[in-house]
Amino acid sequence: MALGVTLLATTGCNKKLGQFDSSFFNTTPNPLETVGENVPATITGNVPAKFMRKNAKVTATPVLVYNGGETAGTPTVFQGENVRANGQVVGYDNGGSVMIPFNTAYKPEMESSELYLDFAVDQNGKLYGLPRVKVADGIIATSTLASAATVKPAIAKDDFQRIINEKYSAEIKFLINQANIRKNQIDAADYVDLNARLKAANAAANQEIAGVDISSYASPDGTLAFNTELAERREQNTTNFMEKQLKKDQITEFGELTSSFTPEDWEGFQKLVSASNIQDKDLILSVLSMYKDPEQREKEIRNLSSVFDELAKEILPQLRYSRIMASINTIGKSDQEMENLFNTNPSALSDNEILYTATLTNDNARKMAIYKKATELYPNDYRTFNNLGMTQYIAGDYAAAQANFEKAARLNPKSKEVQMNLGLVSLLNGNYAKANEQIGGAAGVPEAADALGVYYLTQGEVSKAVKTFGNAKTNNAALAQILAKDYSTAKSTLSAIQNPDATTYYLMAVLGARTNNSSMVTSNLAQAVKLNPAYAARAKKDLEFAKFNVSGL
Repeated sequence: MALGVTLLATTGCNKKLGQFDSSFFNTTPNPLETVGENVPATITGNVPAKFMRKNAKVTATPVLVYNGGETAGTPTVFQGENVRANGQVVGYDNGGSVMIPFNTAYKPEMESSELYLDFAVDQNGKLYGLPRVKVADGIIATSTLASAATVKPAIAKDDFQRIINEKYSAEIKFLINQANIRKNQIDAADYVDLNARLKAANAAANQEIAGVDISSYASPDGTLAFNTELAERREQNTTNFMEKQLKKDQITEFGELTSSFTPEDWEGFQKLVSASNIQDKDLILSVLSMYKDPEQREKEIRNLSSVFDELAKEILPQLRYSRIMASINTIGKSDQEMENLFNTNPSALSDNEILYTATLTNDNARKMAIYKKATELYPNDYRTFNNLGMTQYIAGDYAAAQANFEKAARLNPKSKEVQMNLGLVSLLNGNYAKANEQIGGAAGVPEAADALGVYYLTQGEVSKAVKTFGNAKTNNAALAQILAKDYSTAKSTLSAIQNPDATTYYLMAVLGARTNNSSMVTSNLAQAVKLNPAYAARAKKDLEFAKFNVSGL
């Protein structure tokens, strides 16, 4: 009897472990799928009763096997109930479950792959291995279609204005209760200058007089009726004078001559008093706030005999005037003129003109040539180097683009456009921490949303990417929506892309596969391959299309 008990007690210990079976394990997800640029998975093992030896310690190592190599994950230890170690415990009588995490950086050659578990057993110091077990297929790599290369770099905008409007004014002052225009007023410097500017604009080929406006005023002393009549006469006299002056100077094109009058300039009175050094100005201002009726105001202010004489001397004379305001437009070069000048004499273009000229074409090579010349003509303008780098980035010359972005940063370290573009280069180079810092510092730059969205996709933060892209109509935005399983929105986004490329059609094919639409798969894959033949090989290995016949691509 004693011998039988001893044998029974050691049954769960001395016998070697049997082979693990694939049915013991379940992998989530299966097939494996990239999240950002990594391949994470969780392998759950359900070890049956009477399988695990009480004195056995098992080291299970996930191994991803693919064409050209294999990549091992982090080993996980589980053990029998009599083992004194830190592994997950699995009982002999009832079995138990174990969790085996797996994560590895994705490489394109992993697309056709399988995930295995390797087992190393230590049983009372006796070491032996067990056959590996397949636990998952691999890898759906749709998330890796996120591309910083397709994000449009930020342009440093020109300040070119076709029409620059400037306003010039002169004041004609009047004596108290008078409306006649005195010679000393039209001989005053500000009116002489205004008249000279009007004549020069009329003679210049690139200028036009957009309008002349006359505003006439009376000071707020006296009755409202008298001041109304007086201000109106000042308006009429000033208008008649300007009409004669324009005719004399042979200025026939001056937009529109408009005029108006203000009987009592209380607003101007208040401003002048506020800015003055009159001792009792606070008392005067309080009267203005207490009384709204103009005649009552005038009466109350006259009652302030201690200050009225000072008002009559310093303030009121400044309110008896007509203001003549001329609006003059300077008209810049036409688009054709600037393009012709770039072709024949680019040095004749200002910095803003040459930067604007580059925006007149959609040909990236032409833009590049213009911006290159701009860097030669204006080597201290950061915008020229930033924008040249932008065209090089679009052309795929990332090293040259980076060099010019860095030149732009040295000229203007605070430029948000430059920081965003450097962030794109960091994204391309896989320097994600730096990219996040640089793109994050470009808040407010329109192109930054797409760049930041791509950053979130590389980090596997799909919901943040979707929110950041917003209503953008780009491949990257649609990819985020596909990964978020918002297929209807993704389809709308892809359909709205103005210049669809091979990736656009490939993503539409993925949508077709995920919504079980075979015609959508085949038609869009055909177009994707037509635009980029490399997509044929990818599609044949892509597990997105495992249920569809794509062998004919």
